[in-house]
Amino acid sequence: MRLLLAFIAVPLIEIALFIQVGGLIGLWPTLLIVLSTAILGSWLVRTQGAAELGRLRQSFSTLQDPAEPLANGAMILFAGALLLTPGFFTDACGFALLVPAIRARAFRAIKARVRFTQFEMGSQQQQPQKPHHPDDRVIDGEFETLDSTQKPTHGSSGWTRH
Repeated sequence: MRLLLAFIAVPLIEIALFIQVGGLIGLWPTLLIVLSTAILGSWLVRTQGAAELGRLRQSFSTLQDPAEPLANGAMILFAGALLLTPGFFTDACGFALLVPAIRARAFRAIKARVRFTQFEMGSQQQQPQKPHHPDDRVIDGEFETLDSTQKPTHGSSGWTRH
């Protein structure tokens, strides 16, 4: 129900804002503002997205919880979609999501509503590994010994000795 209201309310808000701003400053300045916010927004999304991707890679390499960089990346992606959508209200929401303090507050609010049962990365105990030597030829498998008086039911496959 909330999603339906958003799909109805957002376009109505955008139309009202276009009429108001266009009436105050004119058509061409209004279109220039919409175009410039899309260009500025795409540049900000690209730079902040790259920085957040670096934080995500760092959290993976240090085996830390990647939830915050992932959530920030998703919010930056959503901000980019809002900034590329023509309108003043969506631009304001998109620019708000590009502010790190607002993203942090939104992440805390989402994290308070979502519960993780367990998060584990890597193994708990590291087993020392033997160095691999090219001469080591270990083939793991199962076998069973057949009675030598028993005849095979099929022809030789090349893997057995007779």
